[in-house]
Amino acid sequence: MRFLFLLTALFLASLNLRPAISSVSPLLETIRESLGMSGALASLLTSLPVLCMGFFAPAAVKLSSRFGLERTVACCLLLIGGATAARFAASTGWMLLLTALVAGIGIAITGPLLSGFVKRHFDNPTAIVGVYSMSLVIGAGLGAALAVPLQSALNDSWQASAASWSVLAFAALLFWWRPIKPKQRVAGSDEPAVQTTPQAKRAGLPLRSKRAWLLTGFFGLMAVIFYSMTAWLAPIVEEMGASRQTAGSVLTLFTVVQIPMSLLMPLLISRYQRRGVWLVACSLLELIGLLLLLLHASPWLIAIVLGLGAGGLFPIALMLPIDEAADAEEASSLSAMTQSGGYMIASLGPLFVGVMHDRFGGYTSAIYGLAILVIVMIVIQLRIGSKQPEKHRSTQQA
Repeated sequence: MRFLFLLTALFLASLNLRPAISSVSPLLETIRESLGMSGALASLLTSLPVLCMGFFAPAAVKLSSRFGLERTVACCLLLIGGATAARFAASTGWMLLLTALVAGIGIAITGPLLSGFVKRHFDNPTAIVGVYSMSLVIGAGLGAALAVPLQSALNDSWQASAASWSVLAFAALLFWWRPIKPKQRVAGSDEPAVQTTPQAKRAGLPLRSKRAWLLTGFFGLMAVIFYSMTAWLAPIVEEMGASRQTAGSVLTLFTVVQIPMSLLMPLLISRYQRRGVWLVACSLLELIGLLLLLLHASPWLIAIVLGLGAGGLFPIALMLPIDEAADAEEASSLSAMTQSGGYMIASLGPLFVGVMHDRFGGYTSAIYGLAILVIVMIVIQLRIGSKQPEKHRSTQQA
């Protein structure tokens, strides 16, 4: 029963970390027309939350140490829910950008803490990462898939559609507002109890670790591609001649394909190791998908290939800090650094695509630029893959 409660809490919290971003993309052209926003300014609706996820992630460790992990996550869920609900009243571009800023702060702090939560409460963190990443993808997929249908169902109001995702945050609060009791030592068992005292070891950001910077670079480039496609794949497909509904469906397929990959990839790495091979294979899929975009191939094929690549890379990016950390505090710290630097890099991706579109009147130059970044990412992955995943210590926290 405890396991199901913890898993549900993790699933619901993770579910809230993407809809505030992904639900904007299918509505982007409508929002631009309604509020008179340029392509570069509209791209900030995606870039700004991602930038917040980079800038505010380091605060996660200090806030968790002071207020407790669960209470901090609960407060962040309130931020996400409140900011998302406020979109119902958004009547200017700047008001909408403010909701993106506040939601981004909540998302930024929650992400690293969920990595620590996985490390602290579960016996097999590597397997649970699959559930964590899958719920992130499901949240992104729901936002992309239902944004336009919700707009149609809610009196053709994009504001109501964008605000409706606040329901997820308030549902998750039911599981997070009260601190979760730690797992105690079982009588006669050699399993150690979870460290619960406030004097537990607290790690700072590992800024002097070359490997931490390597992981941060990989996370950033991975997220650049992911968020650029999340923000602009639908508009790119529309420019290729598809209807808005079809473009939204293509974006949905891109997201849905990632769901089984997010669950399967951690299990494959746990079973077969050789994570460098899996990293490069997924990146090559992304590179092929971008080349297919340049060739104006079938949007459905493009969505599948890009989705397989992105769906495989994302859980590995989440898994690496957890896998290499000794305890929950170190996992939160390393995750905070990789996500902080990584999301700061990633925030430039959608902005880059929007600026290039405004400058050249199309997406071709932007797609070439993203393809070059994938090649750079592969070089970094070859360095990361040179070290095998460390075996979890026998004294690892449950």
